[in-house]
Amino acid sequence: MRRREFIKAIAGSAAAWPLAANAQQPTMPVIGFLGALSASDYANRVEALRAGLRDLGYVEGKNIAIEFRWAEGNYDQLPTLVADLVRLKVNVIVTHGTPGTLAAKQSTTTMQSFLRWSARQLGRVSCPASRGRAGT
Repeated sequence: MRRREFIKAIAGSAAAWPLAANAQQPTMPVIGFLGALSASDYANRVEALRAGLRDLGYVEGKNIAIEFRWAEGNYDQLPTLVADLVRLKVNVIVTHGTPGTLAAKQSTTTMQSFLRWSARQLGRVSCPASRGRAGT
């Protein structure tokens, strides 16, 4: 999947869910970003994400929100960070690399989907809550 398709998948997932969600959902779609390392390690990727969202008309703080959680290289913290994002009722979780993706898959059965973003490939990983297990 190309960068533009990935950004469209994020924006589409985040924008569509509040329409079908209950009244407790935030009025603005929220993307949860789970980073296995630090914010400085992901600075270029985060800026690319923001730029792609802007290209599609989404401006952080105006019509979309992004909640960031950083493990700072402590992979044992990833499940706790995923749980925090789920508690915030984000619309979609974006991960980068295998550790974050595995933590998201193993830590939640309530998210409809999350997106994995790696240097080699971009992909959507569905986690149908109705089946009670994460998909691949």
